[in-house]
Amino acid sequence: MKNETLTLFELNNLVHEVIEASFDEPYWVVGELSDVSTPAFGGHFYGELVQKDEESDRIVARARITCWARNYNILRLRFQKECGEMLRKGLQVKLLVKVNFHEQYGFSLNVLDIDSTFTLGDLAKRRREILMQLEKDGILHDNQSLPLPRLLRRIAVISSATAAGYGDFCNQLEQNDYGFHFDVKLFPAVMQGEQVSASIISALEEVLASPDHYFDLVVIIRGGGASSDLSDFDNYELAACIALYPLPVLTGIGHERDETVLDYVAHTRVKTPTAAAAFIIDHQAAEATLLDELYQRITRTASERILREKQRLERQQAVLPLLITNIIQGRQNRLAILLQRMTSVAAQRLEREPARLQLMHHRLLTSSGQRIEREQHRLQLMKQRLDSLDPRLLLKRGYSITTCGGKLVRGIDTLVKGDVLTTYTEHGTINSIVDTCKNN
Repeated sequence: MKNETLTLFELNNLVHEVIEASFDEPYWVVGELSDVSTPAFGGHFYGELVQKDEESDRIVARARITCWARNYNILRLRFQKECGEMLRKGLQVKLLVKVNFHEQYGFSLNVLDIDSTFTLGDLAKRRREILMQLEKDGILHDNQSLPLPRLLRRIAVISSATAAGYGDFCNQLEQNDYGFHFDVKLFPAVMQGEQVSASIISALEEVLASPDHYFDLVVIIRGGGASSDLSDFDNYELAACIALYPLPVLTGIGHERDETVLDYVAHTRVKTPTAAAAFIIDHQAAEATLLDELYQRITRTASERILREKQRLERQQAVLPLLITNIIQGRQNRLAILLQRMTSVAAQRLEREPARLQLMHHRLLTSSGQRIEREQHRLQLMKQRLDSLDPRLLLKRGYSITTCGGKLVRGIDTLVKGDVLTTYTEHGTINSIVDTCKNN
């Protein structure tokens, strides 16, 4: 048997027989879907089931899986109804499989059934892990803590441009019953598939970088898409971006029963795009009602104040003549008292003034006489002093006075040869010319 040579078909046929004999019962197998090809309606399902290492994410096992069209259509509808998901790449599943080996196509697992509760548990576990990480990072409720602007007029919408939900959202805003005007700008994003997270994050960044104007609210809506794509929104990076976003975020992902991680971190969550539009309109209506109430209150308060002031003015107008009469009478009485007091004071002052004037006259005569005597004596002394200084007295004593150019000559230092000197004596003047100057 060892030396027997087999064709490949014969060898595969032996393997086929061994597998059929050894694995005649179906098995429940857990793994992750990979390379899934979604068939057209009525087609067979083909894919790959893999197992990854939890730490390195390296694939440690791989098997091809098939599900024949008749069974696949039944399983697909049931799984989608129970899980809200389609069989897609990256989904953790628990499959009932029959081991199969075909001589031409090799080893494969034929899917007989699928356990929806396992996938639900895995999705819930994944969502729970993301929420726990957000809570651990302390950002889970950050966006919810932002104050919602009083007026929501400038709306940034993140959605697929071709989504019916986006059209419904815009139509409902435009056709609101209150006549409110909203400035809506679309920031297109992929709303299903593997690119959901990166696309929405990019759109959120574009909103903040938009040069047009600053927005009051960001709305993320997804309408008309399959509910099986909800897990695309269960992404930590996307949830963290929304949690830390500086503007309030409103989500209307378009699902009734299940929630995504985004619904837990967004400021406000509604079910559908039209519900998102209704929320904005209701918010504006509530603010308009409040403003109307404030207007009515201000108007009523102002009217009451005007009435009170009018009544007060009427009362004042009634008492004003009497008040003026009392004031005038009081002022007249005060003037009469002042006049009487001034008359009495003037009479007393006039009685005192003659005596005071007589006293001042006597003092003035006495002081002026004394002052005249002192001044006469002082003048006599000054006359005597001046007389003693009269140059004529010096001339009578035999002295002379010499001048040069009208200036008194006090020494020879200022004289030069040729200067004309004038000498004054008691009986006349002598003119001379300097010939020489000699010190004693």
